[in-house]
Formats: sequence, structure tokens, C-alpha cells
Amino acid sequence: TGAISSLQRQMEIQESKLRRIRSEKEILLKQLRQQEVQLQAVTDKFCSLTEEEKQKEMMVMMEEENRNLQEVVVEQESQLAEQSKLIIELQETVSQLRAEVVTTRLQLLEQKQAQKEIQSQAEALQHKELQTRVALERVSTKFERYRSKIIQATFSMEGIRDPSGELTDDEVLEAMQKIFNERMELQQMLKNKGSR
Repeated sequence: TGAISSLQRQMEIQESKLRRIRSEKEILLKQLRQQEVQLQAVTDKFCSLTEEEKQKEMMVMMEEENRNLQEVVVEQESQLAEQSKLIIELQETVSQLRAEVVTTRLQLLEQKQAQKEIQSQAEALQHKELQTRVALERVSTKFERYRSKIIQATFSMEGIRDPSGELTDDEVLEAMQKIFNERMELQQMLKNKGSR
């Protein structure tokens, strides 16, 4: 937004310069027309003279006035050419600044769109995290119930002492392994006895 404001200020300055130069150009053109009118008036006046001396005097005056006017015309034409060139340059600068404003606005829109997408992804991730936590809690609850059933089944067997405190997973596995080994030994003994 700051970049756009800066570009717009530059553009307003350039357009103000452009208006001022165009106004100066109009003034110069007006002066040039006035001088052309004066030159025409002197020429008309000269044409109406009949006396030879007045004609000579007027000829000298006209030639001098004509030289002065031609110098002014040349100078003003040069100024007009410079101002026309400057007007073209200013118009190009204004066009460039407008293009930069459009580009900057497009970039801002793209950034806003990207921010919206990131926000949407973040919200989706938060929702997924919540779902995962709920699922994890369900699994943990099921695991604890299953573990309690295993402990209850394991330590309800004959010959197994009740635990004195809270059991670790390794202690539960060790107790189960002991029951399994004893059953295997019993089966083996029964098998041997049966074969005899």
C-alpha cells in the first residue's frame, strides 16, 4: 500500500508538470500568433504607403522588426520542440508509473490470496490435529482397558501373586511369559506321560 501511494504521488507530480508545460506551450503559441498579427499589421501598413522616403524608412523598420520577430519565432519554436519532447517523456513516465501501480496492486492481491490459502491450510491442519488427538485418546483408552483385562486375566491365575503396586508393561509381559512357559511344560509333561 505504501508503494502504491508513493507511485501515485510520483504520478500526480509528473501529471502536474505535464499540465504546467502544456499551459506554457499554449502561452508561447499565443505570443507567436500575436507577433504574427503584428508582423502582418506592419506589412499591411507598408503596403498602404505611397511616399518614397516613408517607404524606405518603413522598409528599414520592417526589416529590423522582421529580423527580431524571426529570432523570437526561432527561439519559441526551439522552446516548443523542447517542451514537446519533455511532454512525451512525461507521458511515458506517467504510463510507466501507472503500469507499476497496476503491477503492485496485482502483487498485493496475489499476496492476500496466498495468505488466505495459508490460513485455510492452517485451519485444516488444526482440525486434523484435533481429530488426531481425539482418535489418540480413544486408542489410549482402549489400550488401557485391554491392558487392564490382560493384567486381570494374568494375575487371576492360580499360583500367581497379586501385584503389590502399579505394574510396568515389562512386568506384565514377564508374568504372561511365565504362564505361557508353565503351560508349555505342562503340555509337554502330559504328552510324555501319554506316550508312555
